[in-house]
Amino acid sequence: MRKLHILTLGLLFTFFSSCDTVNQIAGQMGLGTPTDAEINSGLKQALELGTGYASERLAQEDGYLGNQLIKITFPEEAKKIENTLRSIGLGSLCDQVITSVNRAAEDAAIEAKPIFVAAIKEMTIQDVKNILLGADNAATVYFEGKTTSQLEGKFEPIISNSLDKVGATKYWGDVINRYNQVPLVTKVNPDLSAYVTQKAIDGLFYEIAKEELKIRENVAARSTVLLQKVFGYADSQQTGS
Repeated sequence: MRKLHILTLGLLFTFFSSCDTVNQIAGQMGLGTPTDAEINSGLKQALELGTGYASERLAQEDGYLGNQLIKITFPEEAKKIENTLRSIGLGSLCDQVITSVNRAAEDAAIEAKPIFVAAIKEMTIQDVKNILLGADNAATVYFEGKTTSQLEGKFEPIISNSLDKVGATKYWGDVINRYNQVPLVTKVNPDLSAYVTQKAIDGLFYEIAKEELKIRENVAARSTVLLQKVFGYADSQQTGS
């Protein structure tokens, strides 16, 4: 009897531990070909979730600063400024600039969410199908084309105000002034607000591309039956099955 109980418990454990796998398989098999309405709804649902996650994640403290892949550093043309100032013991001033410009980008990030929602609502069924059956970054490319100018218009004043609020403008002015006092250097003064705005948008699209790839490749990321059906269909089309 004891052996029977142990065997029963083992079977139950195996059953429950495999539920996720069963659900994933069910999501990919037997759901049939989605209708145009389901494709439209499913892809838009996925894009709204993905862009929302990306915007919210970047809007958190250290959303940019703590992510080495998108962290905003000195402009390329100002790298020599940073190197020179660090070499004469002013590394802390450079660090203050880097922290403050990333804080400015984090302040702006959440403003991207409604812009993406509006772009998603405007998608035609042909746009949706092209994205669903397109390259792994098809949605990201679409958003870059449709929203970049709006993002620039929305981000720039927020970042400009934030640069003042967090002290970046002052720190940047201090950096430029100290550098321009170094004998024999060529005086420079890159547009900090425009630079941070562009880098903030670049980082945002980088995160959106990650979210897009996740839902295309990770079955577990397809959190509803509709997403399973739509992206399962896309998988079958890509593999020719």
